[in-house]
Amino acid sequence: MALKLAIVGRPNVGKSTLFNRLAGKKLAIVDDQPGVTRDRRFASGRLGDLDLELIDTAGFEDVSDESLESRMRQQTIRAIEEADVALFVVDAREGVVPLDEVFAEILRKHDKPVVLAANKAEGKQGDTGVIEAFGLGLGEPVPISAEHGEGMADLYAAIAAVMPDEDADEEDERDKPVRIAIVGRPNAGKSTLVNRLIGEDRLLTGPEAGITRDAIPVDWEWDGRPVRLVDTAGLRRKAKVQEKLEKLSTQDTIRAITFAEVVILVMDATHPFEIQDLQIADLVEREGRALVFVLAKWDLVEDPQARLQEMHEEVGRQLPQVRGAPLVALSAETGRGLDRLMPAVFKTYGDWSTKVKTRDLNDWLQMAIQRHPPPSVNGRRIKPKYMAQTKARPPTFVLFSSRADQLPETYRRYLINSLRESFDLPGVPLRVSIRSNKNPYAEGEEKSGPAPSRPEPGARTGLAAKTRAAAAAKAREGADAKPKGPAKVKAKPKTGAPRGRAQKLARPGVKPKRASRPTSNRRTPR
Repeated sequence: MALKLAIVGRPNVGKSTLFNRLAGKKLAIVDDQPGVTRDRRFASGRLGDLDLELIDTAGFEDVSDESLESRMRQQTIRAIEEADVALFVVDAREGVVPLDEVFAEILRKHDKPVVLAANKAEGKQGDTGVIEAFGLGLGEPVPISAEHGEGMADLYAAIAAVMPDEDADEEDERDKPVRIAIVGRPNAGKSTLVNRLIGEDRLLTGPEAGITRDAIPVDWEWDGRPVRLVDTAGLRRKAKVQEKLEKLSTQDTIRAITFAEVVILVMDATHPFEIQDLQIADLVEREGRALVFVLAKWDLVEDPQARLQEMHEEVGRQLPQVRGAPLVALSAETGRGLDRLMPAVFKTYGDWSTKVKTRDLNDWLQMAIQRHPPPSVNGRRIKPKYMAQTKARPPTFVLFSSRADQLPETYRRYLINSLRESFDLPGVPLRVSIRSNKNPYAEGEEKSGPAPSRPEPGARTGLAAKTRAAAAAKAREGADAKPKGPAKVKAKPKTGAPRGRAQKLARPGVKPKRASRPTSNRRTPR
């Protein structure tokens, strides 16, 4: 029976392009202009071996009036109700916008399986949007490119994981063998342990060191679960590896660790946790594999109870990154303590495959922050926002925080240790990456240039400040200008020959005339 899949999301995120990709033909009109699709479109499609009944929907608009956008929204809601799985598409290049968060809340209320796809994720431009999509709380986003056909295999796996028939998936998971690599120093008892587990002399053993040279896989079954045990050659210090054959054996052992799911580190109980044992354990942790310690030849140890307590303390002191990893003491020669090994292996395998719900993870994050807030750096607080698990095997988490690049490493280790304690993940390698949220104003600042600097406290502003600045600039210009020449003195008027009346009076024999008065104004004396 075909799976009914509704492709939903806000306008112009590539829903119709993905619809055409899954249908195998260009049925829906595609254009860069948002709002091209208005009605629901149905078609049959196929993804791998999955038969799909596709529903293409209009872009979701958060309106509830009598407009055309509101009627398009009702069509989208009806498609979600009819579908078996909702494929929620977001734009990885634009990132998560408020409308995506509104639509994610609506999907959660409908209680339908949801697959989150981050479209347009080709290249590096979509990496930030893919990470932001974790904040929607709908699980791990699948980066795809509907235009170029990238990520279809990951989309197939995500859809298959949420299909209604979950019992078949669990049976397939149980049918897959658990890959277990057995490593350690030469002559630690690795091959003897494998022979004892499977109940036959499958591998060559002896008192000589270095008998095993190749990584030998052995298929086995424990408690109804298929297991593939891989016996490896002993690992010596790099300085002691001289022969070409031993170098090849070392490379084969490291390759077996890389492809294993659980690694059993076998140590000689008479002298455990030597430098080479610690280096092997560190290599396993860096590769992200589940780790189980085995103290072989336990029948040769005196006072085993006190010695075992010392070994537990030694693990926590020498290897804090795998604190809490199982430590099993046994004797492969006599079979003592062998019944405790495989339960510890599968307990660690289950912890290594743990998936934590995003809601539980963020509830834990708030309690961890309240118990021990992040320190301030340069007088400014660091504010963790939310957290999500990106994958399992090993459990990998991403924490979104402000000023993530300045979060101290000590606080990151505090979060990892608190995760182990709160979710019961002892000894499992955990990965926590710190990332910053996308700054919505960063692009605008790049276009408009840097913001004007603010005046310092106490500085004068206004007309007085402008007048002072102009005077200071003029003074600087005067100081920087070329030196002026000697100042010009104003020429005094020349004292030459007189002119006008003064010239007449200066002539010889000329006397100045008295001012004459009219006779009519004279008065006769009495």
